[in-house]
Amino acid sequence: MNARAYALSDGNSFYCSCERVFDARLAKVPVIVLSNNDGCAIARTNEAKALGIRMGEPWFKIRDMCKARGVRVYSSNYALYGDMSARVNAVYRGFSPRIEIYSIDESFLDVSDVRERDRESLARDMRETVRAWTGIPTCVGIGPTKTLAKLANHIAKKNPVLCGVCDLTDPEQYDHWIIRVPVPDIWGVGPANARRLETLGCDSAADVRDLDPRVARQAMTVVGERLVRELRGEACLDLEEIAPTRKGCAVTRSFSERVENRATMEQALATHAARLGEKLRAGGLATSHITVFFHTSEHDRGRPQRSVSTMVSLPEASSDSRVLVKAALHGVRKTWRDGYRYSKAGIVTTDLVPLAASQRAFPGLGQLDREMGAALMQAMDACNRRFGRGAVVPGAAGFAPRRAWSTKFEMRSPRYTTRVDELPVVAAA
Repeated sequence: MNARAYALSDGNSFYCSCERVFDARLAKVPVIVLSNNDGCAIARTNEAKALGIRMGEPWFKIRDMCKARGVRVYSSNYALYGDMSARVNAVYRGFSPRIEIYSIDESFLDVSDVRERDRESLARDMRETVRAWTGIPTCVGIGPTKTLAKLANHIAKKNPVLCGVCDLTDPEQYDHWIIRVPVPDIWGVGPANARRLETLGCDSAADVRDLDPRVARQAMTVVGERLVRELRGEACLDLEEIAPTRKGCAVTRSFSERVENRATMEQALATHAARLGEKLRAGGLATSHITVFFHTSEHDRGRPQRSVSTMVSLPEASSDSRVLVKAALHGVRKTWRDGYRYSKAGIVTTDLVPLAASQRAFPGLGQLDREMGAALMQAMDACNRRFGRGAVVPGAAGFAPRRAWSTKFEMRSPRYTTRVDELPVVAAA
């Protein structure tokens, strides 16, 4: 194995843990967090898992059971979770100068400069510091490659005897655990590839490691060969400290109520277009076309079904919400048909380009309007950062209290860390 070493730190039942940080009554109580529109369970504490609540289980199916068994249920609170994630990563940066934020609850750290005998103690110190400073419990996996670090993290979670840390840069630990991890638990091995590997006689991560890389490549393309080499300790994947420039962007939502009239659909897609513009501006990107879509739900049995999408081209690449809203409204009017109950809508764009380098339709012409538009968007974004998203929106998007189609968050906890008006208040005696 080489001298490289990566640590993967992962928040345990992260969304649920965020809820527990601000409510001590939730300790050792079954807790679940639901997806948008309170659709299905997307996070569960160990106590909730012990009750048989499965990941992705629809809320309407488990509502009565949760009430009977005392399960605390929350709507998604992404503002809180995102801010808590930033706080956790701020702690990580005190332990390693090189970090890749892999997801909202997972981060890779380069610990190559830490002596082998000190890595486990560093991981334990980091776990204790994160818990003390943020309240979030974590598990840490260490390995000579990112794949083995991810595998070590999985082992640490599944085996309480390890007390939250597994170090696969230790040859004894590596030899002990690699034969005990089943193929489907390897990072990046989905159901289809798991079946392919099983046909090759692989029952464990050790079996995959021992495959001929050429055979793995034939079965799973270059991904298979890279997997074999990473399991052998050959680092093929480095940290992505800077997130790669996104190639596409989408804003899609299921409606809390079915949409049956064009005016409501226009309002929804104008809101999505404004959000798309906000995302593009945050990345310094622009788009020259958008795809507008909306469709009915297959669960509305006996109702007529319809799914439509249309591409709308812009005069030039833009991230101006006004331009994107205008295009979205054109897409709705072009494809709308009465008589259907639409359940979801969205806007998708691909082939994004840096705004500064984008080609203009008429160089020199319209420069003043573009500059004024950029200043307006900058002011709107500043207001929304200060007063909360949606404080200032294009008129076509309507006003939040009137949006019957908006995503439901009926059981959302307060946004403790980002909204002053939602802080707990202690009344004077």
